[in-house]
Order: sequence, then C-alpha cells, then structure tokens
Amino acid sequence: MSDYEKRKQENIKKNQALLASLGFDKPTLEPKEKIIKKAPAAKKRKVSEDTSDESPAPREVKAPRATLADSAPESGVRRSSRNAGKTVDYKNEIVDRTPVPVAYSSGVKGTENTGPMGREDGKRTHDPKTYGSIPGVEVGTWWEQRRGCSADAIHAPWVGGISGGKQGAYSVALSGGYDDDVDLGYAFTYTGSGGRDLKGTKQNPKNLRTAPQSSDQTFENNFNKMLKRSCETKKPVRVIRGYKLRSPYAPSEGFRYDGLYTVERAWLEKGLNPKGYLVCKYAFKRLPGQPALPVRSAASEAEASEDTADEDEQSAEEEVEETKDAEDAVKDEDQTTGEEVEDIEDAEEMVEDEDQTIGEEVEKAEDAE
Repeated sequence: MSDYEKRKQENIKKNQALLASLGFDKPTLEPKEKIIKKAPAAKKRKVSEDTSDESPAPREVKAPRATLADSAPESGVRRSSRNAGKTVDYKNEIVDRTPVPVAYSSGVKGTENTGPMGREDGKRTHDPKTYGSIPGVEVGTWWEQRRGCSADAIHAPWVGGISGGKQGAYSVALSGGYDDDVDLGYAFTYTGSGGRDLKGTKQNPKNLRTAPQSSDQTFENNFNKMLKRSCETKKPVRVIRGYKLRSPYAPSEGFRYDGLYTVERAWLEKGLNPKGYLVCKYAFKRLPGQPALPVRSAASEAEASEDTADEDEQSAEEEVEETKDAEDAVKDEDQTTGEEVEDIEDAEEMVEDEDQTIGEEVEKAEDAE
C-alpha cells in the first residue's frame, strides 16, 4: 500500500470517528432507491422488399396555401395559420412552471429518483440568498442539471460548491469531493475551497478545477469564511448531492436536494497532496425531523464502485506524477545551482587572469623606463 493510500485510510477513519461523535439521528431501516422500469422501445416495422417492376406511385402535389385575407384580423399580433378563424386566448395558454421533460413523461427515459422533479430552467420565484428551506421545494426534489437547482433557488451557482453571505453559507453541493471526505448521509465531512492554481501552468495552461493543490487553504478565503461563520451562527445550510459523489447516499443520476444541515466543526489539517498543503475541513450534521435519505440500489452502487476504483487509480497515478515532477524540479534546482557555482568559479578565474595580465603589463612598463 502506498503512502498516499495509508494517509487516506487514516484520514477516513479519523473523520468517521468524528462524525460518530456528533450523535446524528439515523433511521434503523433506510429506504432504497426504487427502480422505475423504462418503457420498452417501440418495434420498428420491417420494410417489405418489393421486387416487382411496377412504376413508383405518382408524387402527391400539395394544395396551394390558403390565404388569410378573410379570416385574419385587420390589425394585431400575427398568429399561426392553424388557428385561422378561431378565437384563441393565448394568455391563458402560458405555462408558468417548466413541464417535466418529454423523455420522462412519455416513459422513454426512466429514473431511480422517487422525489418530485424540479424545474430545469426559467425565472426564479424565490431568493436563493435565504437561510433555511425554500417554499414549495420538498426534500427529495431532484434535477437533471445544476441550473435547475439554481432556477428553484436551492443552490444558486451552476458550478461552485459553496454559496453564502455574511452570516454563513446558504447552500453547498456535494459532487466528487476529496478522497478522504466521508459521507454517512446524516453527517459528512467537507473540504473547503482554494489552494489550487485555476489559471494553470505553462505545461498545463487549462488545469482549471483539476489542478493539483499548490498552496495552503485558509479561512480568509471568502467561501471558507462563510462555512466557518455557519459553524458559529448554526444557521441551517441547504445540501444537494450529485451523481458524481462517491457515496451510497448519492443519487443515481442528476442532483437531489437532501434537506438542511448545520456545520458542527471547522478545522485545518494537512491535505492528501505531495507537499502537505493545509486544507479547511468541516463536519456537517443533518437536522432531525426530515424525510429519510434514500440509499442507492445495488446495481447503481456497483457501477459507482467501478467508477470510484477507476478514479482512485487515476488519482494515484496523478499523485505519482506530481511526486516525480516535484523531484525533477528539485533536481533542476540543484543542477541550476551547480551551474551557477561553475559560472561564479569561471568568473573568478577570468578576474584572476585579468589581474595577472595587468601585472605583467605593469612590469613591462617599469622595465622599459
């Protein structure tokens, strides 16, 4: 087992013990995600092969388009020709709420999420800069994309994991996360923001959020400060979980609102990176009296485990590469230092040669006199 894996397991055990000490409420029987079977695909009709030499049927000629001179109003908004001669109340036909996508309503696409489906787009009707629950959005509501969470004011940022204000965080998103974070559903650890060079490097100019840790995280970072403030004020924080989260409590697809939590602890510790840069850590605890969290089905969990194994292998390879890069950088620095020393020695020898030459010229001048 590599040093990275040893440190990872040690951190996970420590975080599990910390969460257990919070004394969170967890139901004895946890509900499983219910698999909704997808509708069978429609059978395609077989095209009968016609080997006869009959000539093809004549092509139908479309009738000329009817004019709207008699039916169209003298003035006003242009309307569809299909409604010619009809009295249509267009204002009453406007739908305020985004309908469920046709792929789901028609049964073509199924889902294991049993909660209500939120909007996927549209104008917000509530302010996401609110501490606590959002009116009309039930715990268990889910969305296909993050923009739906934003439209329903549960979690405003489309990408960022933390949203908050002066009195603490409004909401956080769990998606992916750090290798040593622990999610027990009703309590979890969360790693803060910052410490990565999002602008990239000369070798990797587009690292963005996949960039390795290159400096310490601090509570001076605005997002980390928000979560630390939540630990002090104990204002409730909305939590969504995404399908990329490596946890049995993650939804099989999309993003799900899992209710309100409080931040119980905030601390600094060495992160899982080659140089031991510090990271900000937080312990969340779910408020009691909320619907139980569904647990992933066995099939979905197996798929998630395979994805996790692939990601862990990739992370280990990246750690090895980072370590090699660091060692190469040290070698380059040593080599550069050696070259600088040689340059200094060469310069000193040149000065000595110049001094010797000047001394010989002075002696010649004296002899001439």
